[in-house]
Amino acid sequence: MEYFMSPLPPPPVPQRLREMLKDYPGHVQALQDGLNDVVAKPLKGTPMFEQAVWALEDILESFMSEARKELDAAEASGDAAAIEQAKAKDLLMGQVNFKGRWIGDEALLEYFEADRKVFK
Repeated sequence: MEYFMSPLPPPPVPQRLREMLKDYPGHVQALQDGLNDVVAKPLKGTPMFEQAVWALEDILESFMSEARKELDAAEASGDAAAIEQAKAKDLLMGQVNFKGRWIGDEALLEYFEADRKVFK
């Protein structure tokens, strides 16, 4: 399979997500990797911005699922400090999973608008 690479720099992770996930650099990198995959392997017939939104939603959902598993494990352990830390992470991942917090990121939209113009 041949992959198409954009001549543009990598698409930006929405600023609001970067801010909210500042303590989780691996999560920010996972979002970046997902956006890079959209550019490297776009689906034909579907706008790339829409594909980017789907990719971000899928990754954010995995963060939330992971946080819930960590909370369950912490609660099972009975460790109060671990429970509080896991609760905080679970709350944060629920917040970042809310698309309304990041969907309006202009840099991301502008990136895919520019990308569309490059390949017309």
